[in-house]
Amino acid sequence: MTLGQKTCKLLSITAIGFYALVNIACAKQVEVHDPVMAKEGDTYYVFSTGPGITFYQSTDLVNWQLSGRVFKDEPSWAQRVAPGFGGHLWAPDIIHKDGLFYLYYSVSAFGKNASGIGVTVNKTLDPSSKDYRWIDQGIVVQSVPERDDWNAIDPAIIKDENEHYWMSFGSFWAGLKLVKLDSTLTRIAQPEEWHSIAARPRNANSALEGERNGAIEAPYIFSKNDYYYLFVSFDKCCRGADSDYNVKVGRARSVTGPYLDKDGKDMMQGGGSLVIKGNKDWPGLGHNAVYSFDNKDYLVLHAYEAADKGIQKLRILPMRWKDAWPVVEPNHLNTHTTILAN
Repeated sequence: MTLGQKTCKLLSITAIGFYALVNIACAKQVEVHDPVMAKEGDTYYVFSTGPGITFYQSTDLVNWQLSGRVFKDEPSWAQRVAPGFGGHLWAPDIIHKDGLFYLYYSVSAFGKNASGIGVTVNKTLDPSSKDYRWIDQGIVVQSVPERDDWNAIDPAIIKDENEHYWMSFGSFWAGLKLVKLDSTLTRIAQPEEWHSIAARPRNANSALEGERNGAIEAPYIFSKNDYYYLFVSFDKCCRGADSDYNVKVGRARSVTGPYLDKDGKDMMQGGGSLVIKGNKDWPGLGHNAVYSFDNKDYLVLHAYEAADKGIQKLRILPMRWKDAWPVVEPNHLNTHTTILAN
């Protein structure tokens, strides 16, 4: 059960006549936006949107401790790309390749496509290691207002069957993009190869420029069952209990698409099959990632808790497959909680 920002665990019930004494222990939950994960040794790490990129660690996916920030100071290029930038880094992704962890992150002006995606590298995720040191590699891709009709935020990396790496990204505007990376994973491959992978119809009446182009963001591509699955978030985040964020999916045989939903509708035409949406306890949820740990698949996202003024909470939900489509149980939002150590 949940009581506000506290996760409450039923410890015991002692029966006395027709009454029961209920012993409940409460703990604070992990509060994150846009979570992504990595595992090193026996330790799991979660990275999230926040000042300097906030990260947490756990050995059991339930009990977490705050580990710190990736950046002590803002990236050197942030002010140039997004004037007025105040240290709030968005929507990371993290992968491991050839002994290095690559952490991608976004710098942006809210509601505008003055944005950029950068990457920083580290040999280890363990802050206590002598080898622990993040080394920023600078900007990978940038969007410029009036030049680009896309937004360079929400990066996610996928390796295809030919060992090539691709970065999906985007939020609102003309939709979600896919670009091929070079072997260093820090630059766009040459010659450049770009693809459009998902979009929604434009809403010319929206008050915000970016939202006039359809509420879709946070692409995440996951390879399974000889398909590439494109998970995206529809509708509005970041409004607490008024959020209506939800997760949709399509699949393709090629990483470059086209991605089709269960009805065969192209995600470039607004298609997408529902994976999970909000309910009375969790009105909005999204910006997901997908992982396989110990031969089990998980959907990782943030969800806004109605009982706690709409504050966002980390959820790591088991994911199964039916007819080669992902299935997540909504009741797991209440039962699969995360606990933050004091």
